[in-house]
Amino acid sequence: MSFIRRLSLLLVVLLLLGGSALAANGEYIIVVGGPSMYQWEKYKVYPHDHWWANFVHAARLRTEQVRAQLGPDAPITWLVYKQGYLDRATQEHQDLTGLIDSVREKFNLNLVWFHAGSEVIDYLNNGQSRNRVKIAGFEYFGHSNRACFMFDYSNVLDSASKSWLHENELSKIDRRAFAHGAYVRSWGCHTGESMSKKWYRATGTHMIGAIGKTQFMMEELPILTSTDGKWVN
Repeated sequence: MSFIRRLSLLLVVLLLLGGSALAANGEYIIVVGGPSMYQWEKYKVYPHDHWWANFVHAARLRTEQVRAQLGPDAPITWLVYKQGYLDRATQEHQDLTGLIDSVREKFNLNLVWFHAGSEVIDYLNNGQSRNRVKIAGFEYFGHSNRACFMFDYSNVLDSASKSWLHENELSKIDRRAFAHGAYVRSWGCHTGESMSKKWYRATGTHMIGAIGKTQFMMEELPILTSTDGKWVN
């Protein structure tokens, strides 16, 4: 195992342990973006999302950790970009939304489907009565660049997105929705290069993000893959 990967794994462990006590009271929200389509990726040297569950599986691994930390009845919500899985289902010839719903059943989740970034903001602000139920944790699994969560990257358009949440829209989030010391993290590529700073200005919470690229794995949480990659907040 390379030194960079060992260091990345160590940092992940430390950060996860650091966030373990932050969601004792409140809602934990996990946002899951959609996968790319074979029609746009098949001719690329390094195609994205060979597996439809690239992001779903990583979110499932993390949810298992959070559920173990918080207990069986703590409120955990998945916000999932639905159209991406409806579109990919035609390529896979199976009911992907049904498979995602089975994760909801297994882990006692509140599953909310969305189509646009504005719906994510609306849920953060109004999904629960934020006077009573603060957001104790927020994590993102999906495509991203330095300034944007891209929910449908290479799904409708080749190497582009029509559904996103841009850093300039973060000011629409009510910062009072978050609990003090809320644990916030993006597992996508490049988020730590700009979006994390805008997130802090908008919400008052630190979002851990990557400098460089991340890679979604089969049996572990995403890792850093850039030579000079690191997690920052």
